[in-house]
Amino acid sequence: MLRCWGPHWGWVPWAPTPWLLLSLLVCTVPFGLLGEETRQVSMEVISGWPNPQNLLHIRAVGSNSTLHYVWSSLGPPAVVLVATNTTQSVLNVNWSLLLSPDPAGALMVLPKNSIQFSSALVFTRLLEFDSTNVSEGTQPPGKPYPPYSLAKFSWNNVTNSLDLATLSAIFRGHPVDDPTGAFANGSLTFKVQAFSRSGRPAQPPRLLHTADVCQVEVALVGASPRGNHSLFGLEVATLGQGPDCPSVNEQDSIDDEYAPAVFQLNRLLWGSSPSGFMQWRPVAFSQEQRARESALACQASALHPTLAYPLPHSPIVQAFFGSQNNFCAFNLTFGAPTGPGYWDQHYLCWSMLLGIGFPPVDSFSPLVLGIMAVALGAPGLMFLGGGLFLLLRHKQYSEYQSIN
Repeated sequence: MLRCWGPHWGWVPWAPTPWLLLSLLVCTVPFGLLGEETRQVSMEVISGWPNPQNLLHIRAVGSNSTLHYVWSSLGPPAVVLVATNTTQSVLNVNWSLLLSPDPAGALMVLPKNSIQFSSALVFTRLLEFDSTNVSEGTQPPGKPYPPYSLAKFSWNNVTNSLDLATLSAIFRGHPVDDPTGAFANGSLTFKVQAFSRSGRPAQPPRLLHTADVCQVEVALVGASPRGNHSLFGLEVATLGQGPDCPSVNEQDSIDDEYAPAVFQLNRLLWGSSPSGFMQWRPVAFSQEQRARESALACQASALHPTLAYPLPHSPIVQAFFGSQNNFCAFNLTFGAPTGPGYWDQHYLCWSMLLGIGFPPVDSFSPLVLGIMAVALGAPGLMFLGGGLFLLLRHKQYSEYQSIN
């Protein structure tokens, strides 16, 4: 199991020496002076025929490359991500083929020889566990209820939520067959947002983003749990880049200002950088006003091949990649039997970044850089001032001449 829960609350548990701080300061400042990379980003909903279909295309054009993110709720929510080495690459959709039983070849990025990287991510199932009388850290985190297949959800018309000012759109869904009425007043949403430059969102966990990524915010709101202490999770599947599954690793973060409760990043890497990546902090929130008090721990299982069991079918993934079946999957579960949970306000939210290239790397905030500069600069100024004082004093005595 990948240990991605148990956030490090408080400050970093080591005391850096002044020389280490000075070296970090020297190494960090130049990167902050390089400026922000920008891209020309467009977001559009590609209409289907004869009925509107949820196909969202994000196109990010740089100086010599183009990134394509194609999101869809045909089947389970999924995204195809493609990087090309030209600014002229375009998405081509054959709707009649895409809506057929065999959609292979219906989705293409042209010219094909410009494609440098491609992969896909599919959100296949919403998981629920009964954590009553379960001790913290137990695997699995309780008795599983039958999962909700996201391929059997009914989704809104994403056109109605498209916001070009913020480059965002929302897929909102609920089960088609809901005999218990669990989703009578609830929904599962995927908010997709693109960025034209580097920055951070206003809401925690304020993941640092670049123009090479899009952010996905998953929220479960108002759905009735099937137990008093239900823990929820997501099954996520992806295409491997060969016979092996992509790698998932943990990285300690030095982010000190924007996520003071968590000093860790988790990453899924499709290959050696620069390729594709999924990046998130191991934290979710149980209240809409996200704060330390509503933070939930996160667990992520190791990636495993899915040949032993079938995955919900994603038409856009098959449309682009054909009949490839080298899928790998892992589970994300949010919360623990004790502490805050979904049961508090029937709310759960988790964010992640999906991108191509080098993952964004946190650095010291301007506040801490200023403190470090003052802390390290004051002794240096005192030392310099003392040296000048002694030099001037010595010069004064050396120039003294007796009146005799």
